[in-house]
Amino acid sequence: MTSLGKLPRFLLIGLLAVLAGFPVYWMATTALSDQEQLYVGRQVPWPQLGNLGSLLAAIREVPAGRWMVNSLVIAAGTTVVSLLLGSLAGYALSRFRFRGRGLVGFLLFMTQVVPEALILVPLYAMFITLGLLNDLAGLALANAAFSLPVATFIIKGAIDTVPYEIEESAQVDNCPRFGILCMIVLPLVAPSLAAAAVIAFFAGWNEYLFASTFLMNRELWPASVGLASFIGQYETPLSVVMGTALLFSLPAITFFLLIQRRIVSGLTSGAVKG
Repeated sequence: MTSLGKLPRFLLIGLLAVLAGFPVYWMATTALSDQEQLYVGRQVPWPQLGNLGSLLAAIREVPAGRWMVNSLVIAAGTTVVSLLLGSLAGYALSRFRFRGRGLVGFLLFMTQVVPEALILVPLYAMFITLGLLNDLAGLALANAAFSLPVATFIIKGAIDTVPYEIEESAQVDNCPRFGILCMIVLPLVAPSLAAAAVIAFFAGWNEYLFASTFLMNRELWPASVGLASFIGQYETPLSVVMGTALLFSLPAITFFLLIQRRIVSGLTSGAVKG
């Protein structure tokens, strides 16, 4: 294909890149705009770098760094628990034949149709009993309960495509079942693990409902609850909200870019056989 023939493709890719990056650019522009301009609807379409100092000073007045660390702890905990239990459950559903296997898969699937708000009150009572209020670990477990079924099905679909003869060869060499899973199966389904990790990470990173209910200590708030706290009864500092939101978006964007190459192959793994 000649360079002229590739031009439409390059133009399309450039257009998609602009559309994907425009929200981030507009967040930066809004963050560096004057508060008066935002409320009268005269926002300029380019960043006003002269307002950077006042924006940073406003962000320093809140524990934004602490909120970001809390979000990372919740997201990392959700990801680790989802991948660990999802790998075990996915392997069991894929390799073992036991009575009620279909029912287990159905119940895991049905958890995705239950709204989080529906179980908020009983879950709150459970957290009080277990002493998990104002605890980031408890919040990570609650988020993992919703991302675990998705991770399980993604990993199971990938394990289904791994030839069982590979495991039989390892069993002949007296390799235990858990060793087969960790040293043979999981490395072969690494793209699916990456896809499940992305889903679990963003489920924990974007958490708001449970965090706003179970965390009363301001120092334990994640980024989502911290951003919501800027909304006041009479005034909302839009520039500070957008600046803080842009700051909180950077870790999530970085995490996605680091493993983006494995996401598509992981999500489609097991979709086509033969």
